[in-house]
Amino acid sequence: MIEVRDMTVDDSAAADPAIDDNPVLMEVEDVSVFYGTFRAVRDVNMPVREHEITAMIGPSGCGKSTLLRSLNRMNDLIEGARVEGRVTYRGIDLYGPRVDPVEVRRRIGMVFQKPNPFPKSIEENITFGPRIAGIPKSEFPELVERSLRSAALWDEVKDRLKDSALGLSGGQQQRLCIARAIATTPDILLMDEPCSALDPIATGRIEDLMQELKSDYTIVIVTHNMQQAARVSDRCAFFTTEVDSVSERRTGQLVEYDRTERIFSNPADERTENYVTGRFG
Repeated sequence: MIEVRDMTVDDSAAADPAIDDNPVLMEVEDVSVFYGTFRAVRDVNMPVREHEITAMIGPSGCGKSTLLRSLNRMNDLIEGARVEGRVTYRGIDLYGPRVDPVEVRRRIGMVFQKPNPFPKSIEENITFGPRIAGIPKSEFPELVERSLRSAALWDEVKDRLKDSALGLSGGQQQRLCIARAIATTPDILLMDEPCSALDPIATGRIEDLMQELKSDYTIVIVTHNMQQAARVSDRCAFFTTEVDSVSERRTGQLVEYDRTERIFSNPADERTENYVTGRFG
């Protein structure tokens, strides 16, 4: 289990009215992720702040999704994968020996690139996680409605909760997957290119939904769509690939992390500017 304790905020920063940073909920410290001997992403340091949307951008193969999966120990399910460094959530090392990875994934939910509803009813998709967690069945009706309302899906499906989730449109399926993640009451939602398989209308709905959800959740999103990152995120992390001096293979690394408006208007690193202006990538 994860023993949760509150993060403290630097008093000097809190006293400065010019600084409006939200508290740090998760900290990535010197994190490298390996698949066997290959280091896919190296030496990443970045905070994730509460009730903000953090976007990770960069060219294919730069380690964005790999890093995202390390934030809730999803990489544990991949043979040969390992993480070096520390990922802390509310000050607790998520890779500590006494931490239950199942509990980690309950508190830090994930929505994948392709909608993946279970081949069950809409209702059963929502109650699947809570049932495993031991939530009483008497609470399911309220939980189902609350989760679907939070995902802006209730009005569209309230009369067919017993129908198969596979009969929903792609955009509805993705919102159902978001509702399914919400049903386990996480703190953080990880989203791995959640709109890449959707049409522009469905994409707009998901983006609007993310803006609504951040008042209750903290969101980290991987996206190849720079316009999307600029529209929805509060902070942005740009990754690229460099040749690893040890393996002599290209590996992902974090180049720059800052407020989104600075990343897109006045980046500190020339590589970031070249990427966001379309000169490469």
